[in-house]
Amino acid sequence: MPDRPMRVLIPRGGSWGDDVARRVAAVGFEPVVVPLVQTAPAEDQERLRAMLEQLTAGRFDWLVVTSQSTVRVLRGVPANVSVAAVGSVTAAALRERGIPVAFIPTRQSAAGLVDEWPIRAGRVLWPHALDAKPTIAEGLRRHGMQVTEVVAYRTTPVFASADDLAEAVRSAGAPEPADALRHQAELQAAARDTADDALATATDAARPAFVDAVLVTSGSVAKQVARLGLGPAALVVAMGEQTAEDCRRAGLAVAAVAERPSPEGLVAALTTAAPAA
Repeated sequence: MPDRPMRVLIPRGGSWGDDVARRVAAVGFEPVVVPLVQTAPAEDQERLRAMLEQLTAGRFDWLVVTSQSTVRVLRGVPANVSVAAVGSVTAAALRERGIPVAFIPTRQSAAGLVDEWPIRAGRVLWPHALDAKPTIAEGLRRHGMQVTEVVAYRTTPVFASADDLAEAVRSAGAPEPADALRHQAELQAAARDTADDALATATDAARPAFVDAVLVTSGSVAKQVARLGLGPAALVVAMGEQTAEDCRRAGLAVAAVAERPSPEGLVAALTTAAPAA
């Protein structure tokens, strides 16, 4: 471990990033808050509106929610529709909107939701990200459910080029989270040239990014971390087994996997994986 505090990249901002930054600082590490991905509206808004209207009319038996971003597009869920959340964080976001949650799998992942699914008949609406894996739709159909899918949002990179991405992480100090987000907004505005460069390879960011560890929260974040070209000594901590698998597909060596997909779980896994001082 370096003489200076370990620098930990937190790839999401907002209240979640603030919470994780406080927890990282509390265990003696230096948080670096640089949001790497952002959500954009679904391209087919007409279909999304139609499916949400059917949901509001009670034409589904179940609503499956797999992210907080999906919660933001919901208009309301009638009492006759049961709601399944992939994990406790998503469930909390639903409850904040006044939406009761009927089912959360013990193993908080898409595979866990499918394995523990409680019934074997009925209609399910699954609004999800554009690049969502088919695990839930295929699994629930095998259980006999009638699954309707609709794209609720898209996940896009904040930084169009790998160089801009690496520079943002290199130049980020340890400001208060709000300062980090203001700085990020300026960088984001300058980085939106084209989406064609969004999947540039890690070789485009060959210079070191000056972080010792990174907390990876999703497959889309894993792709952006891969663009940084982190050295082999950097610790990659994944939020759950599915994200760990996504990291490995992106060429990242996973040092630890959070037992629970939560800020507490991530920081606990980081602390366990970090070299002793």
